Amino acid sequence: MASTGRRRRERGNITWLPSGSARVSVYAGLDQLTGKEIRLRETVPARATRRETEREAEKVQTRLLNQVDERRSPRTEATVNELLDRWLDVLDVERKTRVNYVSKIEKHVRPTIGGLAVGRVKVETVEGLYGSMRRCRDHCRGRKFVQHRTGREHLCDEHTTRRKCTKVVASDESAECRWCDRICRSHVCSPLAAGSIRVVHAILSGAFSRAVRWGWITTNPIDQVEAPSVPRPNPDPPSTVEAAELLAEAWKDDDWGTFVWFTMTTGARRGEVCGLRWSDLDLSTGVAVFRSSIGQIAGEQWEKDPKTHQHRRVTLDAELVDVLLEHRQRCDARARAVDTAVRRDGFVFSPVPDCSRQTSPDTVTQRYGRMARRLGLDTHLHCLRHYSATELIAAGVDIRTVAGRLGHAGGGATTLRTYTAFVLEADQRAAKALAARRPRPNRPAAAS
Repeated sequence: MASTGRRRRERGNITWLPSGSARVSVYAGLDQLTGKEIRLRETVPARATRRETEREAEKVQTRLLNQVDERRSPRTEATVNELLDRWLDVLDVERKTRVNYVSKIEKHVRPTIGGLAVGRVKVETVEGLYGSMRRCRDHCRGRKFVQHRTGREHLCDEHTTRRKCTKVVASDESAECRWCDRICRSHVCSPLAAGSIRVVHAILSGAFSRAVRWGWITTNPIDQVEAPSVPRPNPDPPSTVEAAELLAEAWKDDDWGTFVWFTMTTGARRGEVCGLRWSDLDLSTGVAVFRSSIGQIAGEQWEKDPKTHQHRRVTLDAELVDVLLEHRQRCDARARAVDTAVRRDGFVFSPVPDCSRQTSPDTVTQRYGRMARRLGLDTHLHCLRHYSATELIAAGVDIRTVAGRLGHAGGGATTLRTYTAFVLEADQRAAKALAARRPRPNRPAAAS
């Protein structure tokens, strides 16, 4: 009697190729994204006899079926690019962090492993990617090419080391290119910084962890990848003499001098200083409260929470309070000169008379850099934060208090990790001070 039930799906089959090899195909379910069949395939090379090849193919088929039964096969044939797109859709991070992630993805992940199926990414695949980035940040793979560092239309003489580029115009005439000279040049390999490789590792780890949670794959291959080493912190604060030179130069402009002095004293981040409002200052008690920060990407600026998402109070010394009072008087005078007033919630450092607009973080960084170069110093604005921390530690202030002033999370762990060398220096001074004050016992003379 013929069966009336539905025909059972064939879970696996073996087909023969003209070369004598056998191709094994096993059904592994439906793709969760596309609804199409997922099949695990493997080719078995031809053996001495057809029977030996067939036996080997049957072993492979059994192994693949076990992978499916034990749910160790991928649930989708989606690529790494598709996974990253879905991951970015659900990722909840600060805007500047997202831009950094997208930049790393477009530069280092999509062009290299983006087209691979998620289930085919292995440990050696990712570690090979990291090795490639350590050799060359442009993934040149040894090929020679000219790096064009402008998106504008131009012509390059690719046969010279230093190129003169010519601007393409409507007529046949061409003029010397003023915006591309010294920009287009032969590629020279340079390794990607360890910190940037760690960002790529964090991106892949987060994306593949989501893939496991969504059931796309059963295991996260990034868990088995050796994470890039953490770069050793190397703060390079200006010396006391250099700090004095910077302040003297900055004070040629009273407002700029106030900004530099305030940043040097409080150790605040540049975005926090730019986002400080008059309502955040209590000059009668000498306290500043950092409630917000200014973020910037290219020309776009926005107000956001501080880096650790916590408000913090910083005590101001009497001299800095006097400097800020004088700064407020100058702001009031400028506002009256144009028949307006400083807003109650205006920004302490502002380019407009009513203080309604914040100073650009990128602008202060660039101005500080130009000032340092005029003085012949190799330093940048963030080093003032290091200067504040090292001076506090050298003065004997405890790590927890220093961390609180800087806004470091973790109860001082970040501060201790970053400024360990300066802590040891202060500890050595403490040991010498103790040795000089302690009583000296009457010890017997050492035998000759």
